[in-house]
Amino acid sequence: MDDIILLIDFGSTYTKVLAVDLDRSEVLGRAQSPSTVSENMLIGLQNALSALRLNHRPIDKQTIDQSRKLASSSAAGGLRLIAIGLVPELTLEAARRAALGAGAKVVDAFSYELNEDDIHQIEQAGCDLILLAGGTDGGDKKAILQNAEMLANSGLNIPFVVAGNKVVSNQVVNTLESKGKYAEKTENVLPSLDTLNVDPARDCIRQIFMNRIVHAKGLDKAQEFIGNILMPTPMATLKAAQLIADGTKKEAGLGELMVVEVGGATTNVHSVARGYSSENIVKGLPDPYAKRTVEGDLGIRYNAESIVNIVGERKVLENCPGEIECCTGADLNKISSFLSKNVNYVPYKRMDYYIDIGLARSAVEVAVERHAGVVKEVWTLNGTVKFQYGKDLTCLKALIGTGGIFAYNQHSKEVLKAALFDQNNPLSLKPQKPDFYIDRRYILYGIGLLSDLAPDIALAIAKKYLTRLPACTDQNGP
Repeated sequence: MDDIILLIDFGSTYTKVLAVDLDRSEVLGRAQSPSTVSENMLIGLQNALSALRLNHRPIDKQTIDQSRKLASSSAAGGLRLIAIGLVPELTLEAARRAALGAGAKVVDAFSYELNEDDIHQIEQAGCDLILLAGGTDGGDKKAILQNAEMLANSGLNIPFVVAGNKVVSNQVVNTLESKGKYAEKTENVLPSLDTLNVDPARDCIRQIFMNRIVHAKGLDKAQEFIGNILMPTPMATLKAAQLIADGTKKEAGLGELMVVEVGGATTNVHSVARGYSSENIVKGLPDPYAKRTVEGDLGIRYNAESIVNIVGERKVLENCPGEIECCTGADLNKISSFLSKNVNYVPYKRMDYYIDIGLARSAVEVAVERHAGVVKEVWTLNGTVKFQYGKDLTCLKALIGTGGIFAYNQHSKEVLKAALFDQNNPLSLKPQKPDFYIDRRYILYGIGLLSDLAPDIALAIAKKYLTRLPACTDQNGP
């Protein structure tokens, strides 16, 4: 038997399975089935595996049973995390970036010293983990120590990751453990004001997710069949993006890139880029090389009405393809309201289909604008000075679209073009002329899962199965 591996993603909506022949760097088949979150997650998995066998004859039960298996998960709400730091723009923001890079959903964030109301709000949030930061190394000690005392005396029974001032980090862990809390210490996410250090916290969060949180979410029975669930799904996507960008020791990657993921509840943007040049004076907290942002108000189903409110009726209609002059603002509001209440709806009418594209383009435009850096011009006695906040993404080599809106419609290029630099907003540092790729087979999570085990094979599969779109000829295209 060839060396076949199953790459599994337990999503909140669907459980997805990808069968890969490692010897041939080939995708043998893909299948999915509705996730059975409220029951036994193994039911949804077995249904997906049955569909895989049915649709791809060379894959039989023996092959599946004998194959290695790797899995990610965003089921049961994904990894829900609360970030706590000192200054909102510094240690708290560093903690948020570490959490997002670990694939977590940041459900709330708190700065400075916690009070009783804050503790009550945290207890009611239903999160899976708390990332506790505060103070640069050798800097402020008071806030993180007081916050540790407040949290230790709370009713919380979840893990803590301590990633603050190293001078008191042992004391913080001891305070939490003295009241029966589970706490792991890692390096400071912001050791100095100009140094971001998120990777150790990301790794620590991932380990806790694997060892403790998966059990708490009731995925144990699935683990008996597949082994460990390695990481949250968003982290798998970010790892895939970094592998595809950087390549391996044997083969070059595509270069600095961005992944835009449009979903029903959120629009996520991942960028792998240094993003800084000598032309501008960089201000603010530096962005990580591999950066992820999550826009919870830009999902094209749950938040369809929110998208219309953010960009306006006229803009959504302008972003629709084709001729839909017959569609009015009232029509758009009626349809977006329907979508927000019928989140599994698949368009079959032409107008609904066009509005889906308009919503997706609008979501991508706003999400990438929030993700990318900006330049602000300041007049001085010596002339104009340009200050850069965030990453300069204008020279990215590749732009990858993933999600149903890209995989299943003929206007995927039009949706991706919404991520590009716009002359009407010249201070936003969005990509200018990247190559376009579409993840038509939903393989990115699988590439991320394979990236540690077999990076050369994972990269080969990515290059083989990501669909490159023809070059765009307009002034904003690649």
